[in-house]
Amino acid sequence: MTPTEALPAQPRAAAPADAPAAGHPKRWLILFVVLAVECMDLLDGTIVNVAAPSISAELHASSTALQWIVGGYALALAVGLVLGGRLGDLYGRRRLFIAGTVGFTLCSLLCGIAPSTGVLIAFRLLQGASAAMMIPQGFGIIRSAFPTDELPKAFGLFGPVIGMSAVLGPIIGGALVDADLLGTGWRLIFLVNLPLGIAAVAGAVALLPESTTPGVSRLDGVGAVLVAAAVGLLVYPLIQGRELDWPAWTFAMMAAGGLLFVLFGVHERTRERAGRDPLVTTSILVKRAYVSGAFVLLTFFAGMMGLMLVLTLYLQLGLHYSAIHAGLSLVPQSLGMAIGAGVGGALLAPRLGRHTLHLGLLLMAAGLLALLAVVNHNGLEVTTLQLAGPQLIAGLGIGLVVAPLFSLVLAAVDDEEVGSASGVLNATQQLGAAIGIAVIGTVFFTVLGNDGFTAAFERVVHWVLGMIAVAALLALLLPMKPREEEVH
Repeated sequence: MTPTEALPAQPRAAAPADAPAAGHPKRWLILFVVLAVECMDLLDGTIVNVAAPSISAELHASSTALQWIVGGYALALAVGLVLGGRLGDLYGRRRLFIAGTVGFTLCSLLCGIAPSTGVLIAFRLLQGASAAMMIPQGFGIIRSAFPTDELPKAFGLFGPVIGMSAVLGPIIGGALVDADLLGTGWRLIFLVNLPLGIAAVAGAVALLPESTTPGVSRLDGVGAVLVAAAVGLLVYPLIQGRELDWPAWTFAMMAAGGLLFVLFGVHERTRERAGRDPLVTTSILVKRAYVSGAFVLLTFFAGMMGLMLVLTLYLQLGLHYSAIHAGLSLVPQSLGMAIGAGVGGALLAPRLGRHTLHLGLLLMAAGLLALLAVVNHNGLEVTTLQLAGPQLIAGLGIGLVVAPLFSLVLAAVDDEEVGSASGVLNATQQLGAAIGIAVIGTVFFTVLGNDGFTAAFERVVHWVLGMIAVAALLALLLPMKPREEEVH
């Protein structure tokens, strides 16, 4: 997950059969363990963004390698999320949670001592795959530990954690890089996960209850391979194409990726008709509002995450800000996101429904246009204070979109489809992040080589504004009101 994502809507379902009527006696400690793991994942995105220039300088990473280091995590997470949730249903959420947390912590150590870009990229991919095993288990574990009347309070704590991560992530990342403790530099952003990860593993072993989903009997291995291959064939050429001057095989790979997505849908439908468990409930794929909403999610997060990477690079490489200076310069946007999410989710979405999305997209566009005007006027002499107002406005818009987006899309599906539909949306969000880093990063580095930082940043803003327009049009097909976030 990213520090800006909303808490996915929870399925309207009864508490699991293995949940005590009064709740687990140590349920609040269990919630703390789950939140600790969420913090590791949430902070990972923005911390790595801020550290990207330092990583590039020390390891002599190319721009393409830098895109893999930042986006590889989201790519592996996108591929593994649906599979990770299914594995937890089948083999036990506690078991997968512990295995994923151990893997994430170990990969953090290996990233922190990586001697080269190739090794770092490999361990970032493994780190994302580990996160895909641990993250989907948290909600099921909480539902098993808490009585139904306390579930809204437990899930309600996720919002502040996400908001705090959005605000503190860039600051922590910049502080860790600039602190350079014992000469670690950027490596500390990964090593800092070790104490938190070890504590989370110890707490999980001691506290977490085991839970599974009755009726899930077999894993759809063929479906998992098809979707992983499809994502890889789509994203790999998007990142590598610019460096190789877009040979014909890059376009052939992307076309093959699209074909494999179609084959995945056919396979899932065939498997479902045969009475076997699919990775994805296929009925959601023929619902226009849901599919449109998935594309809103994909387009929006692609633009947002690509922009966040480019803004960090612009601040440090173009304006020569230190890592901590860049982190502090991003606080207005993060603060705006936290405020916007709170106002959008609690106040506007229940009254305005999907119009909240259009209001948020409009604010985001206004903030980006103001940012563009400031950069155009001041060039590479722009100051943190001059960037603050436009970032705050754009951040408010992002928050207004993020808060109700999952619930609005999930309002298009039936109750029995919510679990599968939510898992697909989480994977789609991460895929959007990976595609955004690939596409927007490619646009930035292409223009940078010819016309400099200011022109490259301006071109990126134009692309993101186009993505906002596409998302706004697709959002017209969403249900008018969000799904009620109740669990019963």
